This record gives sequence, structure tokens and C-alpha cells, in this order.
Amino acid sequence: MSSDNDTKFQHAVFFLTGIPGQEDVHVWISIPFFLIYVISILGNSIILFLIKSDSTLHKPMYIFLFMLAITDLGLIISTMPTTLGIFWFNAREISHDACFVQMYFIHMFAVTESSVLLCMAFDRLVAICNPLRYESILIPSRIAKMGLMFLLRGVVLMLPLPILLKQHQYCQDSVLSHSYCLHQEVMKMACSDIGVNIIYGLFVVLSSEGLDFLLILLSYVMILKTVLSITSREGCFKALNTCISHVCTVLLFYVPEIGLSVIYRFLKTSSPFVQIIMSYVSLLLPPLMNPIMYSMKTKPIRVRIIRVFVK
Repeated sequence: MSSDNDTKFQHAVFFLTGIPGQEDVHVWISIPFFLIYVISILGNSIILFLIKSDSTLHKPMYIFLFMLAITDLGLIISTMPTTLGIFWFNAREISHDACFVQMYFIHMFAVTESSVLLCMAFDRLVAICNPLRYESILIPSRIAKMGLMFLLRGVVLMLPLPILLKQHQYCQDSVLSHSYCLHQEVMKMACSDIGVNIIYGLFVVLSSEGLDFLLILLSYVMILKTVLSITSREGCFKALNTCISHVCTVLLFYVPEIGLSVIYRFLKTSSPFVQIIMSYVSLLLPPLMNPIMYSMKTKPIRVRIIRVFVK
């Protein structure tokens, strides 16, 4: 009997879900998703190519944009195989190990992107509040250390999540409500006590994205205070204009995340369809819109893209 139970646990799988009630039109739904993935990958790849190949863009602002494009690519590629697999082939089954690996990379890249947004806020803070020391503060070696430190933070913070989930027993095949694996959903499928997972998951959110968001808000309070003290209206507008792209990126990343958290925790009667759409928005919209916004609002990037297409 014990052997049968061990086999049951060993071969158990999760079942992913596309959009409930729309299974008959999944092929048609896959078209906008496929376009989102293609545009996101191409857009971020172009940003990476331009910054890497043009030495005049090897400046702090563009180096941080380079980091953002890498995390966007990681985030979009982490969800792509299972999402398109469901829409195209109805491939819903995913093993526990594969699910834990996907979950790890999704959350790791999300935390790393939050860290990069914090670095970009610090870049704008120094550029506006202390422009004379900008180049001496944000030297290449210091930027590299910041990037490595925040990458390690994401890697280390997320490493216990799959390890903790691996310790649980999953009594039967479980149906997840998304087309990819998320920690807050997978842990609820366990048969044993998940108190440690809940506490550690909350700690990770507060110590990473929660802390980053507060520091970004503080940075912009200091930026606004400095900008409003500028007597020249043109100078004030010029200083604020350098922050528009980053502000839009921050809103795209955090607003869906906060909205999804509110729906999960407080709106218990909310339609599952709304939760699923908000989840897609939180993971797919930032990698799609970030390269578009920076291409439109950042003149050096825009000029180089035009040159590439003109050639």
C-alpha cells in the first residue's frame, strides 16, 4: 500500500489552464499572445543590440535599460512555452519538477526587474539632484556591482521556494488556474501544512518588491522636491521629461502586481476570469511596453532605431 502511495506521489502532475470557458477558441486567442511574445522578444533584443553595439550609449541610464531588457526577456521566455503549448496543443500537463523550475524563474526575474527599476530610479535621482557628481557616483564598476548584487538577491531569495514546495506531498493531480506556475497558487495544492511557505512568501514580497516600491516612491519625492525648486519653467519641464519613461515603466510593473494582490486577498467573490486576465497583464505587459516606451521617449534610442530601419 505504501509503495502504491509513493508511486502516486512520484508520478503526480499539475494541470495548467488557459482561459476557462474559452477552450473552443484557444487557437484564435493564441494569435494576440503569439504577437505579444514576438514583439516583446524583438523589441527587447533590439534594445540590447543597440546599446551593446553603440559605444555612445555606454552610459549609466542605458546600462540600466540594458539590464531591464534582459530581465524582460527572461520573464517573457519563462511563461511562453506553457502558455503557447496550452493554446496551440492543449498541452496542460506539467510535472512537479518542471512546474517548480518555471515558478522559480518567473518569480526570480520579477524580483530582479523590481531591483533594476530601483537602480533606474537611483540613476534619475543622482542625475537631477546631484548632476555634478553623476559620473563620479555611477561609475561602470559600481553599476556592475549593483547589477550583480540585485541579481544575487533574486537568485538567493527565490531558491528556498521550490525547495520548500518539494518537501510537500500532493495527494492528487491538481488543476492550476493559470497557464504557468505561480508560488501562491502551487503551494495551495499541497496536502500538508504550508505555514512556512506562506510566511516565507510574504517575507520575500515585502523584502523585495515591497521595499523597492517604497524606495522608488521616496526617490521621486526627492526628485519632485528638487525639480519644483528650479525657477526656470523650461528647466523644470526638461528635468521631469527625463523621468517620464521610467515612471511609466514603474506603473506598468507595480500597478498590475498590486491590483492582482488586492483581488487575491480582498475580493474573494471576484470572477476567476478577472484574476487570470490581471495575471497575464502583470507578466506580459511590462516586457511588451518597456521597449516601445523607451524607443518613443528616449531620443538616442529612437534615432538609432530609425537609422537601422532606414539602412
